[in-house]
Amino acid sequence: MTAYAAKRTGGAAVRIGALAPLTRPGWVQAGQHLLAGMELAVSEVNDAGGVAGRPLELVVRDTAADPRRAEAAVEELAGLGVAALTGEYHSVVARAAAARAHALGLPYLCSSAVLDALTERPTDQVARLSPPQSRGWRVYADFLLGAGRDRIAVAAEPSVYWAAGARILREYVAPRGGTVVELDARGLAPAALCDELAGHRATALLLLVGHPEPAVPIVWSVRRDPRLAEVMIGAPAGQPEFADWATLLGDEGAGVPFLRYLPERLGPLGARVGTALRERLTEEPSFVAFEGYDTVAALADALRAGGVDRASPAVDWSRVAVEGTRGGIRFSRTPETGMWQWASAPIQVVDRDPSEPGRFRVLHGV
Repeated sequence: MTAYAAKRTGGAAVRIGALAPLTRPGWVQAGQHLLAGMELAVSEVNDAGGVAGRPLELVVRDTAADPRRAEAAVEELAGLGVAALTGEYHSVVARAAAARAHALGLPYLCSSAVLDALTERPTDQVARLSPPQSRGWRVYADFLLGAGRDRIAVAAEPSVYWAAGARILREYVAPRGGTVVELDARGLAPAALCDELAGHRATALLLLVGHPEPAVPIVWSVRRDPRLAEVMIGAPAGQPEFADWATLLGDEGAGVPFLRYLPERLGPLGARVGTALRERLTEEPSFVAFEGYDTVAALADALRAGGVDRASPAVDWSRVAVEGTRGGIRFSRTPETGMWQWASAPIQVVDRDPSEPGRFRVLHGV
């Protein structure tokens, strides 16, 4: 449990609760990148005078990908008097945090989770930067169909998030002449899963599973099975974005398309922030690090508009208008998700270049 604030502004700090998976079984590298982006943005906001002359302070809590732990953290942070919540990467965890934030009347700007139904009912308390899963995964399905991959198998573990993804793919692909078959990644050993792929004559296998287990053993098995030489392996949830994917899989981890939320080309702000993040992380920043930065930038703008000279600062997401690293950020109400949403978040389908696995190739984008 940590707190982070820059030192160059005066007055009582405006405290922001920050949620991130920083220990296993959470995706630790994603949490580290998310936190690095948030910390950099806090530093820059404070160097520029803070919010209404007061510094921002992050009060960080590790969710470890556990919804109950996230709920407890939201309760604790509310008791500490934070002005708002930010962060989280895992959708099922963000959903739990959003529910508690709504119940407590605490503003929450979700950074990275994409599950459409992040809240059970419409709410003015919750906003989100990342695109909803239905939008991103339909873009991914368009890419698959355009590449002639219309016999799609999904290796899935039990999860609300994975089940939602499989449903989106099935409902989108079927009217366009494709098929989606679901395979139980928990019940089938990698070798048995390969047998199923060969039997279904699948042209693509999508990994709707955790990383590194069981994603890495599945990739090894499929890559080494001569019957499946022409099968494209995909990971729409973004597992290959992070360096540990390349470290564990090497060349076998290349050529696996995934969703990434970056524009085709970063503008001046994005390029500058990318350089700063690279120095902080000592590795290439992922799109999650940019999401972390943009979260704090947008939340600071919301707090300035709503005012912080009160016990419970008001947040009006409709008044946010700020330049982020990936474009101008504004929020609108979206009936399909019931919350405030940045509707124009960029979406790419990307893979690691087989000829140079440290380099990413943009395969499709909107």
